[in-house]
This record gives sequence, C-alpha cells and structure tokens, in this order.
Amino acid sequence: MRHHTRVMVVFLLIISVCCPATLGASGALSLSDPSPPGQPPDGPGGSNYTHAAITEHQYGIGAFSFWLFEPAQPAPDEAPVVVFNHGYSAVTPHYYQAWITHLARRGNIVIYPRYQLGLVIGLRFATEHAIWAVRHALRILGTTGHVHPDLEKFAIVGHSLGGGITAEMAAKASSVGLPVPRAVMPVQPFIRPDTMMTDYHDIPAGTLLLVVVGQDDKVAGNASGKLIFFTADQIPLENKDFVIQRSDSHGRPALAATHIAPVCPLNSTLTDAMDYYSTWKLFDALTDYAFYGTHREYCLGNTPQQRFMGLWSDGTPVRELLVTDTP
Repeated sequence: MRHHTRVMVVFLLIISVCCPATLGASGALSLSDPSPPGQPPDGPGGSNYTHAAITEHQYGIGAFSFWLFEPAQPAPDEAPVVVFNHGYSAVTPHYYQAWITHLARRGNIVIYPRYQLGLVIGLRFATEHAIWAVRHALRILGTTGHVHPDLEKFAIVGHSLGGGITAEMAAKASSVGLPVPRAVMPVQPFIRPDTMMTDYHDIPAGTLLLVVVGQDDKVAGNASGKLIFFTADQIPLENKDFVIQRSDSHGRPALAATHIAPVCPLNSTLTDAMDYYSTWKLFDALTDYAFYGTHREYCLGNTPQQRFMGLWSDGTPVRELLVTDTP
C-alpha cells in the first residue's frame, strides 16, 4: 500500500472514532428530516440474538496476537467459526466491536487476528501472520473451557486490507491446514500487488462468495474487488455476487457508502443501515445458507430481499444495493 494510502486509512479510522458525527452526514440535523432505519428485529442483520452475552480473550504478542470471541449465556457446546480480518491499522477489535458482538451473539465463534505489528512493520507477511493466528486459535478452542469449533462451518470476512487477506486466506486454506471456508466475504478489499497474490482461482468451487464495495470508496475503490471476483473462477456465478453499496442523503444522518462504512465501534453512531441491511445482513445470510441451507434470498441471486436497505422514517426506501455478476 502506498504511503499516501496508508496515511489516508489511518486518518479515516482516527476520525471515525474521535469525531463520529462528522461522518455519514451532510448539513445540519433538523427535526423534519427523515431518520434512517434502525436494526431490524429479526432475520439476517437483525437483533434476534440467541445468546445474551459473549466472552473475549486475547492471546499472543504483536503481529502474532489475536482475540477470541465466544457466544455465552448460554454457552453452546459447539459453534461455527468466523475469521474477521481487520482493515489496515485497526489492530484492536474496537473498530468493529459492534459487528463482532453481533456475530458472536448470533452463535458464532469469532477469531480476530492482529496480523501487523505496527503501521508499517509486519505488513509484508500479513496473510501469513493471520493464518498462523487462526491455526493457533483453533488449537486453543479445542481445549477445556472454550466453545468447541465446528470446523465444518468455517467462514472468513474482512475489510480493506483485511478483505484482501480474506480472499488470500480462502485460496490458501487447504494448503496451510485451515478448514475449507464455506462462505467468504471481502468488504471493500484492497490487495497489495507487491506482496499478495493476484489470482484467486484456488478459492474452492464449493465456497459461497460475496464481494462488497462502496460506491463512494475513494481509498480502495473497486479494482481489488473485481480482481477477486473474476479470478475466483472455480465458483459458479450462481454462488457468487458483486455487491455495490450506495450512498443515500434523503434524511439525516445520511448513509455514506465510503471506505469506513464497515467501521462500527460499540455504541457508536457509525453503526447504521449500512451495517444492518448491508454487510451484517449479507454475511449473516451467506453463513446461514452455507451452514444451514437457509436465507439464500438475502445474500445471492439479485433478489429484492438481497438488495433491500430498509426504509427512512417517512417510508421512503433507502437506495438499494446494486448486485451483479458482471461488474
């Protein structure tokens, strides 16, 4: 990643946490402005959680550290495993805590590899570090006191540089001793051409794939997303889609399909319909379909349910997702 891109991503992450009110909004708030949709009560992306709490543990040091999040209250005997690969510089789960909590309370174990030591050091081997962390995490989960991992239900999701790592991890999984991923979703992915693969043919044919990009993502754009989508050519078109988030300023706060749309610290105003009806809904449905054979209509096939982004408070539909297999 070029220096100016690194600086931009770090700047955006800092602003998103320190000044959330400045993002995703244009103009002053007014009592007459429609408000965006909240989290739906059920279905993919919804708040119908099966677990009241989660547990969190951190292991390792530096680029080889990782976090484990497990569903609790009640704690299941066994659960699916989701690997969550963060964006550049988001070296703690804070930046995605709301999404991680959502995933774990739905009944998933979440592994969050750090993969980088600092803002520059360690990035050349980011995927290798993430793979090491996942393998080590799976060994820990096999010990007493943890929810046992169901390795037949294994999925990978990631944002920005983590989106590129997600695709690379999926392509390398069988050769590095990881479970074969049943579902993979790179979100606004960025691929470093100097250190990362540029052909994702080895993502298994049986994997379900969604590539999600933002209409107004000025950091990663959509070139890396297209590269992943087209070169993952073992996957039939009916089992993969290219999804474009779109900004909508009909009400306030506006919904912004920018590079930081997936950033969602816990109890932050950044968590909005771009999460509930886009990334959260799509990945929930993708794993539901991959693991249990349900909710395909919410994740694949360019259906109304897949494209739907909720309603503004005045009943106006939020601009739908664009879904295609010919980006």
